[in-house]
Amino acid sequence: MKEKDLEKLLKALANHRRLAMLRFIKKKKEANVGAIAEEIKLSFKSTSRHLSILIAINFLDKEQRSSEVFYKINTKIPELVRYLINFL
Repeated sequence: MKEKDLEKLLKALANHRRLAMLRFIKKKKEANVGAIAEEIKLSFKSTSRHLSILIAINFLDKEQRSSEVFYKINTKIPELVRYLINFL
């Protein structure tokens, strides 16, 4: 893993709201934005922004179903990320 990639990964994990999102999604296996926002007590818009960051670094996969988008932990994440997520 390149230093720049590791830096992006660590920055994404260095936020308590994103960690809470990952913990919730890990527990539920998948969740939509509304459920995640309700769980972490954050607005829909702010939750979407945080999810975009996690999507950009491939921590999460998303699937469109009708008018909702569901998020789940990416099964192809680097081993380091998988190791860290196991602590959540």
